[in-house]
Amino acid sequence: MKYLNLVLFVFVVFLTGCASPPPKKNLDAFVAAAPKSILVVPVVNKSLDVDAPNYVLSTLTVPLAEKGFYVFPVNTAKFVLEQEGFYEGERIHQQPPETLAQLFGADAVLYVTIKRWDAQYIVVSTTVTVEFEYRIVAKDGTEIWSATQGLKYSPQSNNSSGNPMADLIILAINAAVTRAAPNYLPLTQQANQMVFVLGPNAIPNGPYQKTK
Repeated sequence: MKYLNLVLFVFVVFLTGCASPPPKKNLDAFVAAAPKSILVVPVVNKSLDVDAPNYVLSTLTVPLAEKGFYVFPVNTAKFVLEQEGFYEGERIHQQPPETLAQLFGADAVLYVTIKRWDAQYIVVSTTVTVEFEYRIVAKDGTEIWSATQGLKYSPQSNNSSGNPMADLIILAINAAVTRAAPNYLPLTQQANQMVFVLGPNAIPNGPYQKTK
């Protein structure tokens, strides 16, 4: 785990945040609710990438488990919700949280909305951007925590050949490759780590947090 956090720390050096760090929030509501289990429901997608929700959903379990909470398996939860007639993230987010929590016996429900998930190409540079909105609501319907996190990444060439034209070509190739197949997962995983684990408004530890 220490190695993973070190890798994430090194990686974040190459990231540019979409906004300045948020002010410290009051976490009393979360502490008072004291959830032990969290249900992660399907993600609402505001981007143009239809695959984005599944990618994001697959990254949410690990940081919550690291913080010491039982997290219902996301694929199982998605299947159960579909059996209840809930297929779209938007419709699921519109349901009373009390109903969703009771369906699984969860103490709290995590809602995530994808605000941005895109790669913008400008001349010889491609910038990959992700931005997410997070909300945790207790089983009684009370919102106990919320956060927004956005990150950007622009691949750069660290090796200069001494030939400006050659270096420009390399930058153009790197940008084109990133534009053709942008890798959103490292940014998404880092955003989750910053929000749930490392950030100033990270959620308090759960009851199953392992002492280090």
